[in-house]
Amino acid sequence: MMTDTDLAFPWRESYDTNVPFTPDYQPEGLCAILDRTAHKHPTKTAYIFGPARLSFGELQTRAEIMAANLRGHGLNAGDRVSLMFPNMPQQIIAFWGVLKAGGIVVMTNPAYMETELVHHLRDAEVRMLLTVDSCWPKLEQLRDRLPVEKYFVTSVSDALPFSAGLAYRYKTRKTRAAVPYNETDVFHFKSLLKGTVRHSTSVANPQEELAIIQYTGGTTGLPKGVCLTHANLSLNAAQLLAVLNANSKDEHTFVAVLPIFHVYGLCLCVTIPVFMGATTVLVSRYDPGDLLRLIARHKVTLFPGAPSIYLSLMQHKDLKKYDLSSLKYAISGSAPISAEALQRFKELTGCTIVEGYGLTECSPITHLNPMGGTHRFGSIGLPLPGTEAKIVDMEVGAITLPPGKPGELIIRGPQVMRGYYKQPDETAGTLRNGWLYTGDIAHMDEQGFFYIDDRKKDMVIVGGYNVFPREIDDVLLEHPDIKEAVAVAVPHPTRGERLKVYVVPKEGASLTASDIVAYCRQKLATYKVPRQVEFRESLPRAMTGKILRRALRAEEIERYKNNPGAALLPDEATGSEDAASGKKK
Repeated sequence: MMTDTDLAFPWRESYDTNVPFTPDYQPEGLCAILDRTAHKHPTKTAYIFGPARLSFGELQTRAEIMAANLRGHGLNAGDRVSLMFPNMPQQIIAFWGVLKAGGIVVMTNPAYMETELVHHLRDAEVRMLLTVDSCWPKLEQLRDRLPVEKYFVTSVSDALPFSAGLAYRYKTRKTRAAVPYNETDVFHFKSLLKGTVRHSTSVANPQEELAIIQYTGGTTGLPKGVCLTHANLSLNAAQLLAVLNANSKDEHTFVAVLPIFHVYGLCLCVTIPVFMGATTVLVSRYDPGDLLRLIARHKVTLFPGAPSIYLSLMQHKDLKKYDLSSLKYAISGSAPISAEALQRFKELTGCTIVEGYGLTECSPITHLNPMGGTHRFGSIGLPLPGTEAKIVDMEVGAITLPPGKPGELIIRGPQVMRGYYKQPDETAGTLRNGWLYTGDIAHMDEQGFFYIDDRKKDMVIVGGYNVFPREIDDVLLEHPDIKEAVAVAVPHPTRGERLKVYVVPKEGASLTASDIVAYCRQKLATYKVPRQVEFRESLPRAMTGKILRRALRAEEIERYKNNPGAALLPDEATGSEDAASGKKK
């Protein structure tokens, strides 16, 4: 007999066998996870970086020595410390070291431009910054504008064995930045690893004490600092672990090609592997050939990535030369991936790409397709164990909608953030009655599988109809000659907004704007057909691989400000529905 609970959580019966509805884990400080794993597997390799190896025991020891030295430099509990690194061992040690010192980690993208960097570090009120020497020239120019009191700078060579480090220093001798170490405010990173005194701050209230302030990508306005507690991160790891362990008790080796300064990479390449006692291969710079070699050499079993990474690997000319049979799971997030790509990856590697969903405000994972069951193309999957999700009306957000009807996706669970740093109004608008309003338009089917239709802010009203640009993206990606495509709302002087698509053709393809519009007319209602087409060699992307629709929209807004009349295309001015503008490839 079906109960009220079953009706409220239809996904319960869709879980893989042995996946618990609620994981049996208690909130705890993140460092307790490292301590437990280091005690159980002290000599097991935690991280591989080129020829370098770091065991769990060494990771714990170095983190606690660093914590003691950071305290000696004046770091107090609750102080914010920025980590500005590509994927490398020093970043991992620093993450745990800052937490053990009682600090709050502020992950910082090394590719940030000047304005982003100044806002990021000022807003978080960062006292100390740990980084790599390649980032120093940028920081040095901004020092007078930053709140940072002390810098600790390392080099890639510091992570390598002596001979390899020597070779690296020689190779980069002409390009390596000169860092003005002065023992006043610019210090050698390795000085934090000296001595034998160790320190580890205990977390008394993991549900209240912050572990990180993670900045969003700034979809609208300036990026906001998302406050994530020790409990948020540890319980989100436990939720994912419940799904993984239900499907496989095997030993796993991860590959960290996702940037760890992003919360997706932090979860899948730091907290989860440490929770599992798994080895992780660190990749500091993405190169398809290098990644294939590393997967084959280290027998990687679990490959977190983004669609752009999987697609580029499948296009690599030497793919079939590598033995990728060790791969068991590939977890994909940040953007949708086509059914064709899913099938081809399975054929080429024997590994299934499992799609999921998350956002920074949720530490980040909330949904995942069954890892042992049938993959539903286009679905972000089921809520993780212990997570509630539902679809509500887009006007007020108070009415729960039935299966199949699109509305705003809202989420409740232990991974949901405490709020935005120093932004109570933004927090109140996003967290309501215990639910996080994602801003994503979605729908749920009868079995509890969720599907993202679009971003609420990306929705376009054309002729009184709601249009979701992502629907147009999906149609275009089915075209045999299109490699990438994205639809964007662009300003129009008389109609408010119109739809424009940016298209990257496949190599050797010959397409015109007329071809694109004609194709869309076959697949879409008339009001959804784009009126402008622009061909490009590539599309702007975030570090996670997600296409930056907002960057393209910003270009169009700026173009419109400079020349509003250009938005009146000849076909629109005459009322014709013929081909839109574009150039032939």
